[in-house]
This record gives sequence, C-alpha cells and structure tokens, in this order.
Amino acid sequence: MNPLTREWVEKAEGDLDTALRELRARKRPNFNAACFHAQQLAEKYLKAWLQENGFEVPRIHNLTELVAICIHRDGMFALIENDLKGLDGYAVRVRYPGQNATREEAALAVRIAKQVRAFILSHLPD
Repeated sequence: MNPLTREWVEKAEGDLDTALRELRARKRPNFNAACFHAQQLAEKYLKAWLQENGFEVPRIHNLTELVAICIHRDGMFALIENDLKGLDGYAVRVRYPGQNATREEAALAVRIAKQVRAFILSHLPD
C-alpha cells in the first residue's frame, strides 16, 4: 500500500474509533457525531482506493459522486452504491440544528460504514 493510501486508511480508522466511542458512550453520547464519522470513514476509504489505484482523488465529500467515480473505474463498486446512499446525508444533515440522529440511526450508520470498510479493504493490498 502506498504511503498516501495508508494515510487515508489511518484517517478513516480514526473516524471509526470516534464513531464507535460515541455509539458506546454512557454519558452524553453524540449520535450525530457517530453518523458523521461513519460517513467520513466511507468517504476516506473510497478515496484510499482511488489513491492506491493511481486515480485522481477529488476534493468532494458527496458519497454518491465518489462511488460513481469508483464505479466508472471498476464496476464492483456498484455492490456498495446503495449502502453509501444511506450514509451520504450524514455529511451535512446532522451537523445543523433541527436534525438529530437516534441511537438506532447511529448504530445502522456505523454498521454500514464497517461493511463499506470491509469491502474496500478486501480490494487494497496489505
């Protein structure tokens, strides 16, 4: 794995750690943050795959757009396209007043993010 790819992966793993910590918190859990970091994990893993495979890594945050770029490069990404749509809204929606994630939403977001992580890691070198 090239050094920039490894850095993307390390940053994504930090997002996973944060999402899990918030999901498990007994005092003042921040389910909004868990959802946001789940989205961030998916974004960074998509970018890691692009980086590792020599493609330009766009400075965008929309998972739908990112996975479309990945699908264009390798059709296998169509397998996770619907999962990513479920996470996409968490980049913005829960960061502003009026919208709050529930424990159930956060748990689902983290579960989806972990599935996306496993899928992409299976297509990256060690």
